Amino acid sequence: MDGENRIILNVGGIRYETYKATLKKIPATRLSRLTEALANYDPVLNEYFFDRHPGVFAQVLNYYRTGKLHYPTNVCGPLFEEELEFWGLDSNQVEPCCWSTYSIHRDTQNTLAILDKLDIDSEKPSEEEIARLFGYEEAYLAGELGVWQRLKPKVWALFDEPSSSPPAKVISAISVFFICVSVLSFCLKTHPDLRVNFPTVAPFIVENTTVLHNNTKYLQNTTAMVETRWTDNGEPHVFFFYIELVCNVWFTIELLVRSVVAPNMIEFIKSPVNIIDFIATLSFYMDVLVELTVVKQYVDKADILEFISIIKILRLFKLTRHSPGLKILVHTFKASAKELTLLVFFLVLGIVIFASLVYYAEKSQDNPDNQFKSIPLGLWWAIVTMTTVGYGDMAPKTYLGMFVGALCALAGVLTIALPVPVIVSNFSMFYSHTQTRTDILHDLGPKEAEYRTAAGKKDGDLCTFPLVSEKRLHIIALI
Repeated sequence: MDGENRIILNVGGIRYETYKATLKKIPATRLSRLTEALANYDPVLNEYFFDRHPGVFAQVLNYYRTGKLHYPTNVCGPLFEEELEFWGLDSNQVEPCCWSTYSIHRDTQNTLAILDKLDIDSEKPSEEEIARLFGYEEAYLAGELGVWQRLKPKVWALFDEPSSSPPAKVISAISVFFICVSVLSFCLKTHPDLRVNFPTVAPFIVENTTVLHNNTKYLQNTTAMVETRWTDNGEPHVFFFYIELVCNVWFTIELLVRSVVAPNMIEFIKSPVNIIDFIATLSFYMDVLVELTVVKQYVDKADILEFISIIKILRLFKLTRHSPGLKILVHTFKASAKELTLLVFFLVLGIVIFASLVYYAEKSQDNPDNQFKSIPLGLWWAIVTMTTVGYGDMAPKTYLGMFVGALCALAGVLTIALPVPVIVSNFSMFYSHTQTRTDILHDLGPKEAEYRTAAGKKDGDLCTFPLVSEKRLHIIALI
């Protein structure tokens, strides 16, 4: 009788034996509906054969026995989900103790999807991929590409794909050079030793003039221009203008060429980096226009244009097109937006609380040197203290105020330290995946790399196909 209640399952060449009643514990699943009429039943061996992963099935069978589904650490997450789907089980039934390990593959898939959007692989895109990007795929496959359709992607690759060819790397290096020179010039021209002083005459305003009349001195409460004095109106040296002229000529040419050959003009215009580049370049020409026209007489030193020219320093963000590390850093902050928002919220909460406490703590005792005249002044002190900067311009003098200050400093250290590991972890995850993917593509041949990249994008994973060498297996294991 006991033999009739037992059932033999051959999964991937490994035989498992259990009771039929065990498989009936979870209804509406593949194993609960086993009958001898099924095609995978072998009457000679009296067993059911399934060509599936035996390691995952061990956990599946254990789920029928104990009612608890655990995740095997020696298989990939997508494979585990596919096996559960085949056996008719829900992946949400995984035990809480395995959630952290089981969800890693989803984080990895999200990371790979972001890296695909970043397009930071160092491999040269194929001609078919470029044709698809520009919408010329049908013409490319038919072999009917025109002269402009052939030239446009090549020019685009020169300016937007630094790793596509040696000339593109040269243009990228020139662009980085001009960006650095422009930013350095913008900073250096404010140094007093690098400015030229132009003396101008200005009235010397004297109030409450003392006047001598009939040998009697009296104070005349008037305002008079009694003398003049020299004032210095410093201007940047003229060579800074020529440096900026050369740099902006390059930026203008680069911006015009990139706008003409852009695959999608709308996306090009919407790009924040391109907007910054356009405004920074425009501010230079506006400044030149003001200098050469009479507008300069009515706009005192062109204060508005001076303020707008600050955006030139933001040209450093253009380096993200040439540096994968900067791209990863930017997207790390995007991925850590929730943690950063939480950090700001707790900082604001702590700043308001401790600013109020120190204000009333300093008022609680006789304190002639009280620097906390109001809570808004206390907000500045709380910001400086919680961020551990500590300028020392304001400090509590009473014992109760010192106690509040100590609590404020400790709370600031703990508040800032909490989300930092998450941000560091996100950056490490992005960076390690990028380096690993680059190593894989370099380790493979050009044809194999193109094949695996296409397959990886199709299947959502780069480790879909087996590799041969131990080095490649080790790289895949890191992913």
